Amino acid sequence: MTLQIAVLRLPHHDPALPLPDYATAGSAGMDLYASLQPDDRAEGLALPSLGRVLVPTGLAIAIPEGHEGQVRPRSGLAVRHGVTVANAPGTIDSDYRGELGVLLTNLSLETYWVSHGTRIAQLVIAPVTRARLVPAESLPGTARGEGGFGSTGTH
Repeated sequence: MTLQIAVLRLPHHDPALPLPDYATAGSAGMDLYASLQPDDRAEGLALPSLGRVLVPTGLAIAIPEGHEGQVRPRSGLAVRHGVTVANAPGTIDSDYRGELGVLLTNLSLETYWVSHGTRIAQLVIAPVTRARLVPAESLPGTARGEGGFGSTGTH
């Protein structure tokens, strides 16, 4: 079954850019493209070393209730340029109707230029399980107990 999601092209979206889609039949995420403001398209957006920039996609979507959008880094940008999604995974709630923006950060020592039309992230649509927290006097025990960071070993 394929989930249908309405997508709106905002006024600054470049109609020459494709809508997000899966690159292969086995892809979990749809590619998101940078749809820069018209004044930024020729030069691109500078992403300085250790800096961050909110990159517009020019799109808004209507994720159905009971689902979320997860904005994840693209491995090619990370390995080649040290560019990743700052708040990975970024969450798009089902009741959000604004523009999809991707907060990129540059972990390299060189400025990276985000070009108009660059594939900047992946969008994964996933089901959401809602929970209700209930106050308790104690928690059931486990073998791990209160062991935190690094408590399960280093290998």
